[in-house]
Amino acid sequence: MAVELCLLLLLLCGSTVSEVQPLHKSPPGTLDFGFVPAKTYDTNAYHEPGPIGILFRLVHSFLYLVQPNSFPQDLIQKLTQQKFGNVQGDYQKAIYYEIGFIVPAALGLLFVLLLPFVGLCFCMCRCCDNCGGEMHQRQKKNADCRRGCFATFLFVASLIISIGVLCAYAANQHLTSQVRGAKNLVHSNFKDLRIFLNNTPGQIDYLVSQYNTTKNKALSDLDNVGPLLGSRVQERFAKEVRPALDAALTMAGAIRETKEALENVSVSVEVLQEGTERLHSNLTDVKIHLSNTLSDSACSAAQAASTCNIIRNSLNQLNINANFSGLPGVSTQVAKVNDVLKIDLSSLVQKGYAAFNNTPDLVLNQTRNILSDIKNLLDFIGSNITSFTKMLPVQKVLADLTIYLTQSEAYVQDYFPVVEQYDFYRWLGCLILCCMVILILVFYYLGLLCGTCGYDKHASPTTRGCISNTGGNFLMAGVGFSFLFSWVLMIIVVITFVTGGNIEKLVCEPFEDRTLFKVLDTPYLLNRHWRNYLSAIVLKNPEINLTFEKVYSDCKENKGIYTTLHLENLFNINEFLNISMYTEDVSLKIEHINVNLSNIVLLDEIGKRNLLDFSSSGIDGINFAAYLTEINKSVTKVDLLSFANDLEARADQLPKGALENALKGHANSIRMIHNQQVVPLEQAMSTLNQSIRLLQRTSSEFMVKVRNVISAVDAAQFLISNDASLVIIQETKKYMDMIIGYFEQYVEWVKESITMEVAACKPIANVIDTAVDIFLCSYVIDSVNTFWFGLGGCSIFLIPAIICAVKLSKYYRRMDTEDVYDDSVEQW
Repeated sequence: MAVELCLLLLLLCGSTVSEVQPLHKSPPGTLDFGFVPAKTYDTNAYHEPGPIGILFRLVHSFLYLVQPNSFPQDLIQKLTQQKFGNVQGDYQKAIYYEIGFIVPAALGLLFVLLLPFVGLCFCMCRCCDNCGGEMHQRQKKNADCRRGCFATFLFVASLIISIGVLCAYAANQHLTSQVRGAKNLVHSNFKDLRIFLNNTPGQIDYLVSQYNTTKNKALSDLDNVGPLLGSRVQERFAKEVRPALDAALTMAGAIRETKEALENVSVSVEVLQEGTERLHSNLTDVKIHLSNTLSDSACSAAQAASTCNIIRNSLNQLNINANFSGLPGVSTQVAKVNDVLKIDLSSLVQKGYAAFNNTPDLVLNQTRNILSDIKNLLDFIGSNITSFTKMLPVQKVLADLTIYLTQSEAYVQDYFPVVEQYDFYRWLGCLILCCMVILILVFYYLGLLCGTCGYDKHASPTTRGCISNTGGNFLMAGVGFSFLFSWVLMIIVVITFVTGGNIEKLVCEPFEDRTLFKVLDTPYLLNRHWRNYLSAIVLKNPEINLTFEKVYSDCKENKGIYTTLHLENLFNINEFLNISMYTEDVSLKIEHINVNLSNIVLLDEIGKRNLLDFSSSGIDGINFAAYLTEINKSVTKVDLLSFANDLEARADQLPKGALENALKGHANSIRMIHNQQVVPLEQAMSTLNQSIRLLQRTSSEFMVKVRNVISAVDAAQFLISNDASLVIIQETKKYMDMIIGYFEQYVEWVKESITMEVAACKPIANVIDTAVDIFLCSYVIDSVNTFWFGLGGCSIFLIPAIICAVKLSKYYRRMDTEDVYDDSVEQW
């Protein structure tokens, strides 16, 4: 019934998965489906025995020493298939493997048979006053040494026996305490199984509900079809459109700069023409006034004549140098550029930008009807998934299995007191065995204590004290009980040794290294007609490679039971929900998207004609050489400031008087002319120089640039008009891949969740580990093996203890007769 539950639950999980082969290569955006709800299991399938684990490891080492052979996989397989003995040598292999158990067991049986017989003979011998039965002791020189040696050996043997019985008692107590504590472990496993059953429907519901995440993301992208699809289409054309429009906008700015430069040239030329005429007039007046001053009689004096002549000869330098009156005007070019600027080219270019940037809204407006159909289809897919999950009787099956699990737990709880009761009987029996050994030890220890404390070396054998005699009697009592109990102890040791040792070597160790699973996975082992037993039981197909080892390993890793049991071989998921069918419908809907971009105009004919008019404005016909020739000249032939300073310096060379003062006045007038007229003219010349050079630099390129701009705009417009349909188809395909990618991503997430998280079968592995590794091996077998190990040591060391006790008792007991000192060998 558990298998039926697993199949039904995973059938439901599988109903949300499709075997869609990814036809689209573009990676979709990553969706966050969160984490599948998972419960924490209480069972910790690991047992730490505590301090007694040291004894367990010691016993394991002893068993490895006794039985170092590897696991007899071939013999177990033959034995299971009832073919053991068909091939010559099988028995030899079995004996060779078991020789480590056979030899100790044979020795133990020999011990069981011989020790009672030896004890019987020993008793009869002593009854005949032989074997130390005669109450007579011969005196020897080394009597004290012999007595001390026998006492020491007996004490050491008793200590070893004491350690052995403590080990046996500890193992007995450990087994009882673990059996009592196993109730909680069993309850924990049942609780985990119940969690496993109760949590699985919630996980399935979570997988189904996450379809809404996929749908919501798809709806969000559909609502944003403008920014997504429109922006993609826009970006495809942007490589051609934006540079063309940018160049047109740059050209509009160049037209404005050209107008400013022409106006600067026109104004500067006018200023220079007027300024040079006024400067020429002022300089002529200055020369006339200087000539009149130099005609004064004071210049005839011998001291001033040479200076006045020098000044008179330099008057020709006071004249203008640059002549701007002959420069051609630019009024015609200014008028043509102003006519061009009557049309706002920048505004026309901005309209092109706006039309191009409106592509997302254009796509959105033209796809409203198709998007509505796609949204309805997504809602239809979601309703199909929900309705299908409601059709499966998951809750009924879960309820039945929960009842079955509850009944099983109640059965275990009802019979657990019986197990505890039988364990109590076992504990009591083992305790009685330990008490047998303890009783022997009590006699030995009392004998040693009384004999040692009551021994008087000055007393003769016939006069020994009561305490010493009692010590000897205790020792002989211990010997008697040893003969009575030792063979019983050895029988228990042999039985538990053979049983516990073989279970440890044939079950526990192979289970730990998983060799046991390999045996169970042997083809045709458990059923001669089935190649794989587990797949035949679960999947009804023995040819499927479903092994015990793989199932256990997967459950140990907490993988989903769908993957663990290869349940994909039981059902074709496409029959229940074929997501590919719906994705094809979505693809068809998206492929019907048809966006018309013919209304986008980047630059109309008016704008293009405006550019052509600008290129033919005649700027390139300006006589730039004539302008540059005059601009490169200075305003005057001589620097007026230098002339004024030199005039003033020469005036200082003249005698003090009116002539000196007059010349200095003329120098100040020249300075004033420089500051008020020459400096503004130089500034106007600088402005004219910058503007004319700008026009000269750009005028030669205007025609080429305008043609390039118009060609770029026409090429971009041609691309939009003629290649738009192809680009829209390509980008729509990518947009469709993105939407479909969400569904494929959901499918892959469901697959992975079913594989690793849904119905994770860790509790099943925990049940196996609890039953075999913890309860059978750690609780029972380790304790049983430690018990026989301790009890076996006790039984073996009883033999030297018997010999030493018999020998030592002669030195403690009171004799009936005694001999004189004799060095001869004692006969008894």
